[in-house]
Amino acid sequence: MNNALIIFTRNPELGKVKTRLAKSIGNEKALQVYKDLLQHTMEQTISLDCDKYVFYDTEIIENDIWDNKHFHKRLQTDGDLGMKMQAAFESLFDQGYQKCVIIGSDLFDLETEIINQAFNSLEKKKIIIGPSEDGGYYLLGLKKIKKSLFKNKKWGTASIMADTLSDLNIANIYFLKTLNDIDTFEDLKKSKYILK
Repeated sequence: MNNALIIFTRNPELGKVKTRLAKSIGNEKALQVYKDLLQHTMEQTISLDCDKYVFYDTEIIENDIWDNKHFHKRLQTDGDLGMKMQAAFESLFDQGYQKCVIIGSDLFDLETEIINQAFNSLEKKKIIIGPSEDGGYYLLGLKKIKKSLFKNKKWGTASIMADTLSDLNIANIYFLKTLNDIDTFEDLKKSKYILK
């Protein structure tokens, strides 16, 4: 298998996930939204024809929705998001994978077909980006590591996409459709999620 999918997750703990959303709906409901986001991400990735790696942020959980038959489990390294992503990509390229795609776990809009499109587009382009409506991106696909993508960025801000593109030749990039990732109550209202 030459393709690897990296899934970055946060451990679903009360008060530690979706903190901006929690300001509007409370910690308990924010945690439920995040658990539902994880479930959606799992359902959209489990059937993909690639090796799949879940990178947990604090500790690996053995008996959860990411079963060992379909998902390999790893731990994110220390550092900012850029350092964590770079290390994840490097670890899988070092294992011999030729195409690697990373996603988060913040999108009810994410679909299996979009991730397949990313892998297929890496046949012709060097870099695949899935832009998010907040100025960041929800997917990054690479055929080799490009360290500048992960350095000197203000992660979690609206300038991420612009800062990332300033490091790249646009001709080498394939853009997927723009999606809405869930950080705030406004994002949630725009999604197909029904808050219980």
